[in-house]
Amino acid sequence: MRLLLDTHVLIWFVEGRQELSTSSRRVLEDSAVDPGLMISAITFWEVAMLCARGRISVARPVQEWRRAILDTAGFEEIAVAGDVAVEAVQLPGELHADPADRILAATARLRGAHLATRDKPLIAYGRAGHLAVVKV
Repeated sequence: MRLLLDTHVLIWFVEGRQELSTSSRRVLEDSAVDPGLMISAITFWEVAMLCARGRISVARPVQEWRRAILDTAGFEEIAVAGDVAVEAVQLPGELHADPADRILAATARLRGAHLATRDKPLIAYGRAGHLAVVKV
């Protein structure tokens, strides 16, 4: 199963945070082997913004943190391409206006991935049939 990681899931996973259960961590580890974990470029933007505002911190400067993740086997960065940008605006159903969440939803839909998240609005969007979601 292809997984696209929501921002909080990426942070919890690579930072070894306790918010992830053992079973959720196992799902991510298994997906990192085959076929891989996808990370939207918007996720790195969001991490950088949150760090700059002092709302979160990661183990090293964000640019180094990003590079270390992408140098690890099993991770793939997905660009925010034009098709994703258009899909984010034209998503079916109801999803809140947060641009990062809309880009994540559009990326998962267009790339045939499940979105790994604990975000309640995104989980509800999945329950409505618009997005494949794995609740972690």
